[in-house]
Amino acid sequence: MTFYRLLMTIALGLLRARRTVARLTRRAQPDLSERTDATVLLPEGDGPVLWVHGASNGELTAARPLLTALLEARRVRLLVTTNSLSARAMVRGWGLPRTAARLAPFDHPRIVGPFLRQAAPAALVILENELWPERILRAEAAGIPVLVIGGRLSAGSARNWGRLPGLARRLMMAIAWLSPQDALSRDRFLALGLPSDRLGPILQLKALADGRATLVDTGLPFARADTILAASTHEGEEEIILDAFATLRRALPSARLILAPRHPPRRDRIEALLSEADLRFATRSRGQEAGTETLVYLADTLGEMARWYQAAGVTFVGGSLVERGGHTPFEPAAFDCAILHGPFLDNFAAPYAALDAQGGAVAVAGAPALVAALTALVGQPGAQATLSAHARQALAPFTASDPQAAFLAALDRLLPAAARDPRPPAT
Repeated sequence: MTFYRLLMTIALGLLRARRTVARLTRRAQPDLSERTDATVLLPEGDGPVLWVHGASNGELTAARPLLTALLEARRVRLLVTTNSLSARAMVRGWGLPRTAARLAPFDHPRIVGPFLRQAAPAALVILENELWPERILRAEAAGIPVLVIGGRLSAGSARNWGRLPGLARRLMMAIAWLSPQDALSRDRFLALGLPSDRLGPILQLKALADGRATLVDTGLPFARADTILAASTHEGEEEIILDAFATLRRALPSARLILAPRHPPRRDRIEALLSEADLRFATRSRGQEAGTETLVYLADTLGEMARWYQAAGVTFVGGSLVERGGHTPFEPAAFDCAILHGPFLDNFAAPYAALDAQGGAVAVAGAPALVAALTALVGQPGAQATLSAHARQALAPFTASDPQAAFLAALDRLLPAAARDPRPPAT
């Protein structure tokens, strides 16, 4: 822990120096001052405060049904923290009662300590894989129970934690309850030292998010059966997708592509690729609308994935042609999209295994296989409907249990002691 704190002290100094230089040179920088500010504006209302932390838009969007159910079922207040400005704005835009959102405190004792004293949370609820040692260990030391929902631990992360067995075991012992995302993550958490009696049921957090509740007018002049969505793509995938799309269009000129990169700041690079491929495109973030002659719509904005899933009959799930572990199949399945994916699926190994076994998705390993899969599906609403129906059947077991009840039961069991004296001691 000493070495970790040294690294975080250096990182904190660099962050503050960068901000100072930006201010002196009047260069525009994102306002990340909340990361180093322990001042806490608590949510309005009464009841104990629960500190809920999720990395960004995806985790918090997936958790929204759970948070809504929690607010309805229990008299609590939610202090939601996130690592990104866009996710903070998204949570604030939800308008949930008794809820406040801010950037997460930097994981350093001089910031986490005062943050905990001011927020005085009755529990810390972590979404998926945000296992920050300072927050977890200080919360546990202050008698604040730590709960992890949909805990995800990849093989690589497990190896890295395994190089620090002492810290890993301390971290696992500080967790009061953890529902793993899948069996592999469960086994890795146990191997690192998580007591087996603190395990909750397997919970795919993103399986809770049913985007059909947010249907909107897509605003696109594309026929759904002819439209492909490349969702949450990463660097190295767009070239493959555009190559396959250009080949497909020679046989199927009516085909259209919505390209939604995982990281919108990569817009300029992707636009360059589109220009090199000589594909007529429009860019969402530039306020451009798609016309009938538009071949590719660059959907480089956040918070609009429901729109694009609704517009496309076929979805290729990104992060799976490169070693990023793949992204959720639950959202495209909720919109009855035919699902395609690459070979790298560590983040959702069990759901994709079920999809492939039951004919609910098509695996592709490169441009030729992607062209073949798209040729069989694009412009074929019947084939798309068959694939999407199999996907719903394959994913049903992952959504059949009641993870909300399991979480609420764990919270009820752990909360009373913390709620009696939720304020951590001064440090």
